[in-house]
Amino acid sequence: MVTIRADEISNIIRERIEQYNRAVKIVNIDTVLQVGDGITRIYGLDEVMAGELVEFEEGTIGIALNLESNNVGVVLMGDGLRIQEGSSVKATGKIAHITVSKAYLGRVINALAKLIDGRGEILASESRLIESPAPGRAIGQKASSVAQVVTTFQEMGAMEYTIVVAETADSPATLQYLAPYTGASLAEYFIPPGPEAYPGDVFYLHSRLLERAAKLSSQLGEGSMTALPIVETQSGDVSAYIPANVISITDGQIFLSADLFNAGIRPAINVELEAFAQFAYDLDKATQNQLARGQRLRELLKQSQSAPLTVEEQIMTIYTGMNGYLDSLEIGQVKTFLAELHTYLKTNKPQFQEIISSTKAFTEEAEALLKEAIQEQMERFLLQEQF
Repeated sequence: MVTIRADEISNIIRERIEQYNRAVKIVNIDTVLQVGDGITRIYGLDEVMAGELVEFEEGTIGIALNLESNNVGVVLMGDGLRIQEGSSVKATGKIAHITVSKAYLGRVINALAKLIDGRGEILASESRLIESPAPGRAIGQKASSVAQVVTTFQEMGAMEYTIVVAETADSPATLQYLAPYTGASLAEYFIPPGPEAYPGDVFYLHSRLLERAAKLSSQLGEGSMTALPIVETQSGDVSAYIPANVISITDGQIFLSADLFNAGIRPAINVELEAFAQFAYDLDKATQNQLARGQRLRELLKQSQSAPLTVEEQIMTIYTGMNGYLDSLEIGQVKTFLAELHTYLKTNKPQFQEIISSTKAFTEEAEALLKEAIQEQMERFLLQEQF
């Protein structure tokens, strides 16, 4: 017969009481009102934070973006095909973040910082918010185009200091949206972030992202993060909301034309603003001259396949066109003049190339030599054309 000792039972009960944890876990759960096109509307979630991750009952993760009085707008990080109206969703209490590590250098990842290059996993113990207070990204491109870019980087040795964040054309729109933020967060792991833009509605999404670009002084270790946003227009309409918004934020723009590309003019840079050219008879003289210069700039940009230009040749070509030295020539004379100018500069002003090569800068001395060469060659060229 087992003897029951009251003191032992008392000790056990006392230990259990001391170990009892009275902490209460509060889970914020509510219901899907609407779902479609990668966006869901959630009823309630009163305590959810902007940028917080939420989890749907079938496992899909989303990010809370629009916090309204009676519902929350959530973008889905996945297709969300099994999410239905009435499905439950809970807040996680975690702000959207990704893992960061120097081990990501040379790798290709998706918008969720998951490796997609088939070269094995990496260990990363640190993480960073995708929108923190305050290297290359491929968004909406074909998988073959991304692979071609990565191959080029590898051949040139650039992948040693590059991370490619890729969400291809068949990726969900929400992951394409997330990709540049992931790229910025990874870049900020190496370079501290720049100034923070004002928060706000969708108008500020571009500025919040682009103002994370930064450049460090030599006292802070140097290095920079440069933003080169690419906007695809509908039928070339640069006055639409998104192109106009990005144009208002960036310091300069390069307009590429599908018509020029299909016509074999590559790079397909539209320097002429053809939309206005058809009204030339109604334009003032200054605008007509600007359009005429644009035609000559297009001509100087034409480049034979597999015939790259040196840095010195690029400087010479662009400087000559941008400063109006080609304005007096017929369009058909532009390429001939530039070819002869290059030969003349190389033969008679060898110091020009030496200065550019040694200083890596377009110095005042180099500019003076180039001006002399352009003026001297122009006189020779016009004299030849008379005979």
